Amino acid sequence: MKPLVSILIPAFNAEKWIADTLRSAVAQTWEPKEIIVVDDGSKDRTLEVVRRFEAHGVRVVTHANQGAAATRNTAFSLSRGAYIQWLDADDLLSPDKVAQQMAVMLQLGSKHTLMSCGWGNFLYRYYRARFEPTPLWCDLSPTEWLVRKMARNLHMQTATWLVSRELTETAGPWDTRLLGDDDGEYFCRVLLKSDGVRFAPDARVYYRASGAGSLSYVGISKRKQDAQWRSMQLHIAYLRSLEDTPRVHEACITYMQNWFTIFYPDRSDLIQEMQAVANDLGGKLQAPRFSWKYAWIKSIFGVELARRAQIQLPQFKWSLLRFYDKMLFRLGNHEAPAVSVG
Repeated sequence: MKPLVSILIPAFNAEKWIADTLRSAVAQTWEPKEIIVVDDGSKDRTLEVVRRFEAHGVRVVTHANQGAAATRNTAFSLSRGAYIQWLDADDLLSPDKVAQQMAVMLQLGSKHTLMSCGWGNFLYRYYRARFEPTPLWCDLSPTEWLVRKMARNLHMQTATWLVSRELTETAGPWDTRLLGDDDGEYFCRVLLKSDGVRFAPDARVYYRASGAGSLSYVGISKRKQDAQWRSMQLHIAYLRSLEDTPRVHEACITYMQNWFTIFYPDRSDLIQEMQAVANDLGGKLQAPRFSWKYAWIKSIFGVELARRAQIQLPQFKWSLLRFYDKMLFRLGNHEAPAVSVG
């Protein structure tokens, strides 16, 4: 008998997208599968929309708001699958995503291999998602995967992974302290317990980019800045536990430098901590430089206003792009993907 795959979906105020996501989950060609949605105390019509899919075998649970990580932990505790597919409430899977990865997994015969695949960004027009391969889109050892991620400022989207239950249990639960980058930290732990990553080239995930509204967006929130630094510290510790060499030190310093701009200059406390870690690694972090688009604001109005412009202007641009893409989606009279994603 083929193993059961659990598709686990945490949902919070996702009424706009959750139906599309569930259609892509129901459409998975792999059988047997179970689909579990845990509503995290949504204030909109998310629960009402999700309950319409109960007739398609979707299991629906709701609890008081606890955050994304706790909701994922609840979903896993309810699951029975031998393999786990995490899926955020606004993203989509290609119909054979799970089947493609399971074919490789069963051929390998190892329950400690972590499966990944390609993913593409979209706003509304999923059929125009951009799939742009990165150095993570291949078979890699845990150490090499983390070095590439941290040295080149890369990531894999949450739904790209397919994980055995044994590996999931060994890695431990999602960290409920993290308001952002909880997926990055979580899959670091999964990686550490794995025997490596295998990339399934024909499986695909469609990632709905939501800009400033996303859980991962940090902005000027001190709580999210604290959580981001906590996740970064764990990333560095995890990688150094695998290999503590000059190339790893360089990757960790580059990783901190790439993220330095979200803390500078407001969070002097975290900046001091980051510099201390960089010093321990044999390096030093440099003050971020404003691009020409914001340098003139700094020279006239000061660093604080330039920093705010650097945060807010991209948000405004993002809002315009979303509005434009939404209009084109509606004018094209495209329905959301019912049973397939092209």
